[in-house]
Amino acid sequence: MALNLSLIGAPVETGASQPGCLMGPDALRTAGIIDVLRGLGYGVRDHGNARAAPGNGATHANTAIRNLGETIAWSRALGDMGYRAAAEGELPVFLGGDHSISMGSVPAVTRHAAEQGREQFVLWLDAHPDFHTLDTTESGNLHGTPVAYVTGQPGFEDHFPPLHATVDPRNVCLFGIRSVDEFERENLTRNGVSVHDMRAIDEHGVPSLLNAFLERVRAADGRLHVSLDVDFLDPTIAPAVGTTVPGGATFREAHLVMEMLHDSGLVTSLDVVELNPFLDERGRTAKLMVDLVASLFGKRVMDRPTRSY
Repeated sequence: MALNLSLIGAPVETGASQPGCLMGPDALRTAGIIDVLRGLGYGVRDHGNARAAPGNGATHANTAIRNLGETIAWSRALGDMGYRAAAEGELPVFLGGDHSISMGSVPAVTRHAAEQGREQFVLWLDAHPDFHTLDTTESGNLHGTPVAYVTGQPGFEDHFPPLHATVDPRNVCLFGIRSVDEFERENLTRNGVSVHDMRAIDEHGVPSLLNAFLERVRAADGRLHVSLDVDFLDPTIAPAVGTTVPGGATFREAHLVMEMLHDSGLVTSLDVVELNPFLDERGRTAKLMVDLVASLFGKRVMDRPTRSY
C-alpha cells in the first residue's frame, strides 16, 4: 500500500432515495478517520469535500431516473480528483456519499491503472450488485448502476463521461450480496462477474472465497479498488443506511475481510459509501466504519509474526 493517503470527500446523495448521505464525509471525519490513519503511520492529505458543477438538466427516456444531470456532474468532479491523486502516487480514499460516487472513483483509478499497463480489479462489499443500467433501473436511483457503468455495459455512453478504460467484468468480485433483481442476476451471469452471496459466505467462509479472488489479483499484478458499502454489514450493527437488508456481514466477518485485505498488500484505492448520519445512533455506524478502515490499513489487536514450522 502507498504510504500517503488522499482523502476525497464526496458529499453526494443524488443517487439515493433518502436524504442524508451528503453528511457522510464529515461524519467520518468527526468519528476520527484522519487521526486514526495518521496514528497508523500514514501521511494523510485531506482534500476536503469535492464540488461539482451544477447539473446540466440531462434527461433520459427512462422517466424513473432521478437527478441524472447532478450525478453526471459528480462523476466528472470525483473522476478528476481521484485520477490526480492516483497519478501523484497517493492512495485515494473516497469518503461518501451514496454509492453513485463510484461512477467517478472507479473510472479514475482504472484510467491510472491502464496508463501503467496494469489490470484493474474491484472488490464490491455490498448487499446489492449495483448492476442496473440506465435503461433497466426501475427505482431510478443511480446508486444502483455504478458496476454496470464501470464495466462498460451499454446505455451510459450518451450520458456519462466516456471511459478511458473499462473494468473487465471478470475482474469484479461482489461480496456479501443478498438482494438481486432478475435483470441483474441474468446480466451478472452473462458477463462472468464473480458473485459471493451471504449463503456462499456461510457455507465456505470468508477466507477461502476472498483469498481466491486476491490470488487472481496478485497473479495478474493488478490494482485493487475496494468499495465498502455500509449495507454490506448487518443492520443490527450498522443502522445508518437507507437500504438495509437483513443478514449482512457480522462485526467479526467484516473485520476479517479488512485485515485480510491489509495482509494482502494489494489495495490501491478505497470507497467508503452510503453512510447516512441522519439514520445513525449517536455516531455508532460512523465509528464502526472508521474502525473497519483502520483494520484495512493495518490496525490489529496483536501482531502476527511469521512462524517457521
